[in-house]
Amino acid sequence: MAGRRMGQRGHAGVAAGQQGQGMSRRTTWVLGAVVVAALLAVWVNSARQDRGLSGASDSIDTAEPSLLNQAMARVQDTARSQLPASPSGLQTNSLTPARLDEVKPMLGQAEARLIGIYQLISQGRHRDALVLADQLVKDHPNFQLAHLVHGDLLSLQARPVRQLGDVPDTKALAASQQLSTLREESRRRLLALTERPPAGSIPTQFLTLAPQSRHAIAIDASRSRLYLFENLNPARSSPGDNRQPNLKLVGDFYMSVGLSGIEKAVEGDKRTPLGVYYITSTLNPADLPDLYGVGALPINYPNPLDVQRGKTGSGIWLHGTPSDQFVRAPQASDGCVVLSNPDLERLLRTVQIRTTPVVIAPELQWVQPDALSQDLAQFEGVLEAWRRSRSEGNLAELKGFYSSRFSNQGRDLAQWWPRVENELRSTGPRQLAIKDLSVLRWNDTDDTRVVTFGEVAAGQNRGVTKRQYWIRENDRWTIFFEGNIG
Repeated sequence: MAGRRMGQRGHAGVAAGQQGQGMSRRTTWVLGAVVVAALLAVWVNSARQDRGLSGASDSIDTAEPSLLNQAMARVQDTARSQLPASPSGLQTNSLTPARLDEVKPMLGQAEARLIGIYQLISQGRHRDALVLADQLVKDHPNFQLAHLVHGDLLSLQARPVRQLGDVPDTKALAASQQLSTLREESRRRLLALTERPPAGSIPTQFLTLAPQSRHAIAIDASRSRLYLFENLNPARSSPGDNRQPNLKLVGDFYMSVGLSGIEKAVEGDKRTPLGVYYITSTLNPADLPDLYGVGALPINYPNPLDVQRGKTGSGIWLHGTPSDQFVRAPQASDGCVVLSNPDLERLLRTVQIRTTPVVIAPELQWVQPDALSQDLAQFEGVLEAWRRSRSEGNLAELKGFYSSRFSNQGRDLAQWWPRVENELRSTGPRQLAIKDLSVLRWNDTDDTRVVTFGEVAAGQNRGVTKRQYWIRENDRWTIFFEGNIG
């Protein structure tokens, strides 16, 4: 599939048009003024909330509202209308300097520098902000949003910006598409700063992770964020240990999804898939077109649940951006997850292939780990019953754990089951242990579990690594896919 994809116009096509190279300097300044004013509006409003004041109490009664007041009203209305309706478990925080200092170490390096510039602007230190903005655009000449901020700061050196830009209406109209895209990018970046996961909380998909999964990735498409976790769990001697997941959030990056959004169903629909996946390999940038940036991390789409549902397509990657772009619009790719090249480089240095799960959700739900304990314990009871039947060689009982919808590489249960019978008859009853268990939950129209573990026979040091997909049918857990990996 990679070969076919390299010949396509590709993931950058739309973004290149939206964040085009033909934007004039004066148009850039106009867009920069609006973007910075919008950011300042949110910042000022946060400060007012900290003082217990409403946004209206400090309004200035003028015949012509200032750019700041116009932007504040626009950003507040947009945030109210576009915030997801369902509760996510995130906490809303004011954009105080102390709060930002806590968040910045987890952000991408360029984004953290941009936030530092916003801080200086909010303090009225425009000249200091200009120095940092000048260095940022020199270091990242393709960072569109940074150029807009830089352009506005240059404009402010000459005169105050009171309106939506002192340029002819025709130029302002020509910039409207770029402005709309950048407003949405800015809105999502700001939401990522004001809506934060509570300390110690994790996405609900991570019931437990084996120590071999040293890192995990969770993607919230509604907020254009990719969260990187470090797994601090020690080894578990058996599933019954009921050890809670111990994940530390170590990275928080802006990212883009498909041009047509999420929930991929068919090849070529320009949508990003939803579900639980694993990174399968790394791709050398020397072997890829410039379109994919500094490299790529393919995932196992379509996974067995996708296949069960008849979904098609392939070649879904986490990858970087072309050399002439820093980031994409929130929806811009052919279906891949796209990060800035510096952020992707961090992932390439950090994650491991085959053992790093990637959860892609329309909206993540965050909870404290102990909230998942009961769910995990109940499922582990079912898994233990499966292990016991397999250890005893009880074929009739064991077969009851498998769904009539079972499929493995095109073979249904009737075609696959003789392999199990032959294996257990040749080995006879033997004590089997489950080691290094990972359980990930996926709930949509079905309640499913993606289960990975080592199966080791008594007296042996090594075994096989299995992956199973379980589904809840008629209040019973059954297996609809099973295979060895590694």
